[in-house]
Amino acid sequence: MALIKSISGIRGTMGGKPGENLTPVDIVKFTAAFGSLMMHKKKSTKIVLGRDGRISGAMVQNLVMNTLIGLGIDVVDLGLSTTPTVELAVKAENADGGIILTASHNPKEWNALKLLNCEGEFISAELGAKVLELASKEDFSFAPVDKLGTIKTDDSYLQKHIDAILKYPLVNAKAIARQNFKIVVDAINSTGATYVPALLKALGVTEVIVLNGEVNGKFAHNPEPLPEHLSQLCSEVVQQKAHLGIAVDPDVDRLCFVNEDGSLFGEEYTLVAIADYVLGKRKSTSVGSGGNTVSNMSSTKALKEITLKHGGAYFPSAVGEVHVVRKMKEVNAVIGGEGNGGIIVPDFHYGRDALIGIGLFLSHLASHKKGIKSLRNQYPDYFISKNKIELENGVDVKAIFEKIKKKYKKNPINTEDGLKIEFDNDWVHLRTSNTEPIIRIYAESDFETKAGNIAMQIMRDIKEFT
Repeated sequence: MALIKSISGIRGTMGGKPGENLTPVDIVKFTAAFGSLMMHKKKSTKIVLGRDGRISGAMVQNLVMNTLIGLGIDVVDLGLSTTPTVELAVKAENADGGIILTASHNPKEWNALKLLNCEGEFISAELGAKVLELASKEDFSFAPVDKLGTIKTDDSYLQKHIDAILKYPLVNAKAIARQNFKIVVDAINSTGATYVPALLKALGVTEVIVLNGEVNGKFAHNPEPLPEHLSQLCSEVVQQKAHLGIAVDPDVDRLCFVNEDGSLFGEEYTLVAIADYVLGKRKSTSVGSGGNTVSNMSSTKALKEITLKHGGAYFPSAVGEVHVVRKMKEVNAVIGGEGNGGIIVPDFHYGRDALIGIGLFLSHLASHKKGIKSLRNQYPDYFISKNKIELENGVDVKAIFEKIKKKYKKNPINTEDGLKIEFDNDWVHLRTSNTEPIIRIYAESDFETKAGNIAMQIMRDIKEFT
C-alpha cells in the first residue's frame, strides 16, 4: 500500500490509514490545498473535474466536488471522461484549473488527483510544491453558507473533443472512411470504451469491436498497455480478421497498436509513426524542414532518426509530461511525447492525447494503403528492454547512482534525470519513478538480447550497491 505525494498531484492505494494510503482524509486535504491556491483572491473561481472508470471514482469525485464547493469554488463536472478531454475543457471553459481523478496505468486499487493549471496543462513544480506545503499545514479557509460554490454537470465534451479532432487539418476522415477499416479496441473497462468507439465511428471506421467494454473499473488485465497484457487483443485481431487493434490505458492518454497478424506495432513506435506523418505533411506544405520533435530520454532513438530525415532537430527531455511539454515549448516542437504511447500535438493542446493520436495514425495508415504491418516495417528495428526494481523504505538511491556513475565513468553519462549511460550506439537509462516506489531501468539496442543484457547488468549493479 502506498501514498505518493508529488509535485504533479497525489496518488495512492485506496483505504487504510490517512497519510499512508489514499483515504478520504487525504483526498479532502489535497483538494482543499489545490483549490485554495487556485482562488487567487478572485470574486469567483472555476475548476473542471473529470474521472476515469475506476471502482473508487464516484466516491473520490464526490469528495473532491464537495470540498471545492465548500471553498466557494464553482465546479464543471464532466463525469466519466478522459485526461485529454479534461485538459481541453479547462481551456474551453476559461477555468482556473482542473482535476483529473485517475491513476492512469496503475491497477484498480489505485487512484489519484492529477492537477492542471488554467492552460489545461499539468501544474509547475513550483505550484506543486506549494500544494504539498499547504496540505501539510492544513491551513484552509472554507466559505460561509451563502458563498458556497456550485456544480454544473456537462456531458458535451465527448462530442466537442471528437469535433476538434475532425477539424484538425492533418486528420483525414475521408481517407480513413475509404479504407473500410475493421478495428478491435481493448478499452480496459474504463472510459476508452465510450470515447474510442465514438471517435472511430466519427472517422468513418466501418466496424468496431470492443473488448472489456463495461465501464466498471474491474480491469480485465493489468491496465498498462504493455505487450504482456495485450494477448487477448492480439488474438482477437487475428480471429476477427481485423485490419488492426487499438489499446489505451484507463484515462486514454496512452496509445498502442496491434498489427493485422496479431503482432505488436510497438508502443515506442506510436510516436515515431505519427511524427513521421506530421513531419512529412508539414514539410510538404511549408518551406524547409517538417519541424522539431521532443521525447523523453527513455524513448527510442528512432524518433531522432525520423526527425533528421525530415530535416528537423530532435531534443530529449527528462521523463514526465510536464518536462516534455516544457522542452517542446522551448524548441517550438511540432510533435512530441513519450515512448509509452503518449502523443502530444502542441497546436491541438499540450497534453498526451490518445484520441488525436488515433486520428493522426489512421490518417497515416490510410495514406500508406498497404496495411499496418507494412507501415511498421518502414521504421528501424530497435529494441527497448523495460525493467523495474521495487524499493524498500530507506534505500539511499542517490548513493547507489553515485556508485554506478563511478563504475561507468568512462562512458558518456547524462544526469538530468537519473542516469543515462551511452554504450556506442546503445544506451541505458535508470531513474526513480514519479508515480511508484521503484527504479526503472530501460535499455535500447538493435538486438533484443543485447538490450536485455545491458539492463540486466545494471540491475545486478543496483543490487550489488544496495
